[in-house]
Order: sequence, then C-alpha cells, then structure tokens
Amino acid sequence: MRILFTGGSGKAGKHAVRYLVETGHRVLNVDLKPLDMEGVETRHVDLTDPGQVMDTVLNYVGLDELDLPEKPGFDAVVHFAAVPRILVTSDAECYRTNTLATYNVLEAAVRAGVRKVIFASSETTYGICFAQGEMKPAYIPIDEEHPTVPHDSYAMSKVVNEATARSFQARSGADIYGLRINNVIEPHEYATLFPTFVNDPEKRRRNIFAYIDARDLGQMVACCLRTDGLGYEVFNVANDHHSVAATTPELVSRFYEGVPMRGDMGERETFYSNAKAKRLLGFAPKHDWRDLI
Repeated sequence: MRILFTGGSGKAGKHAVRYLVETGHRVLNVDLKPLDMEGVETRHVDLTDPGQVMDTVLNYVGLDELDLPEKPGFDAVVHFAAVPRILVTSDAECYRTNTLATYNVLEAAVRAGVRKVIFASSETTYGICFAQGEMKPAYIPIDEEHPTVPHDSYAMSKVVNEATARSFQARSGADIYGLRINNVIEPHEYATLFPTFVNDPEKRRRNIFAYIDARDLGQMVACCLRTDGLGYEVFNVANDHHSVAATTPELVSRFYEGVPMRGDMGERETFYSNAKAKRLLGFAPKHDWRDLI
C-alpha cells in the first residue's frame, strides 16, 4: 500500500513506520522532524495549515513517481502527529494543534478519496491519566464502552478528534479507525524504565497499569490496514498483561476496591481491555515485558 503517515518521526510513529516498511508498504512520513530510515522520505508540513495538508495528500511520495504514467493516490492515511501530552505547550495550544491538525488530515483524506484512515486517540480519553488526584474507572477491565470524560486539554482534544472522525466517516463511508493507545514502551525502555516501577505499582496507576510495546503498535496499524468494512470504530491498544509484578487480584484489592468487575480476570490480565481489537482485527501482541527483563 501507498501510505501517508503523519508523526512518523515520533516515539510511537517511528516503530510503526518501520513495521509497515518491513512488511512491504511504501510510506511517506509527514513530520516537522526528519526520520533517518532507509526507504522513507519525510515531508515537512504544518498540519494546522489546511492548504499544506491537502497539497501533501495529493502529491508525490518521491521523485521516482514522476516516471509513472500518472500520479498515484494514497491507499491509506495514518495520523499519529500531535502534541503528545499536557505540559509540553500551553493547554490551549495543545487543544488547538491536535484538533485542527486532525480535522485537516481527515478533510484532505476524504476529499482526495482515501478509503482508509487510522488515527491515534489515547488512553487519556477515559479521564484517568491526567485527572487531578485519584480517578477510578467506572468498571474494570476498561473497554471501549467505558465513558470518556476527560479532565485535561490533551484528552479533550482526543475525544473531539473521535467525534470529528465519526462525522467524516458518516459523510464519506470510508473506513476510519481510532486507536486509544496505552502507554507506549520502546524496546530499550524495558531496561531503563521497568525496573523503576515493576515493584511499585503506584507509579503505573495513571496508565491503568497497562502498556503497549511500540512494535506491537506497528502490528496494530497493519491489522487496521488489512481489515476493511468496519466503518467507524475505536480500539483500545494494549498488551494482554499489565506492567507490574503484582497480580491482578492484588492490584484490584489495593487500587480498585469496590469498582465493579465485568467478568473474571486472569492472574496477569490487563485492566485495559484489548479484546475488541483481537476479535475484530486479529490483533495479537507479541512482546511481553516478562520475556524481556
């Protein structure tokens, strides 16, 4: 497939781009920072400028495409670019950038006739990650039906982006899938980060004790690309297991006493359910921290 990928130079994006390239896709990275990856060109684009976004969606990936009989179109757009969390910019700028960029990307993709758009939403939409004080989930494990009532500008922008995507899907009939991505862990971070919290679960409370390996996030994007006909859907993206040494029952007793539990949970089962992605997309995360440290 010929794929336009925004934010491919970022922490999550670069691993997803590598996964897609290694599985045979051609990817144009759209980012303000370069990506040093063989076979991938980076286009510098201000995604809050609708003209620049439309130009990029309708343009070439590389000079070699000038030799084709006609200019090809993109088969898919993957939109990961964003201000990545609160306290990077002002709250208002975070909200403005993330919502406007997503609107422009969806608008350009739909107008260009792209039939598959995948966009990054977030675990923060459930209102737990950046809440003041301690916010408990309405029930566990958290699935995609859980209420999304964010308390911060980043999560607000992601909820707005989901509503925007649903509207563009209704207008166009294209497949538009949102990924509520949990805390992304790069391969080197198992050695640098996990020892600081694996035995201190309090440090993982705001991430609902969950995580997703960056390489498995690439697999998730690939699953979305090859699954057609779902219309508009959102998916939690997480590992099958949580990220700390304590067992699931121990975590429930310490942190979620009195929180309703929907069904039985396994000894290490994540509190951030990925069952929908596994059922509808065939998602199968492969990288578990217990195998790596």
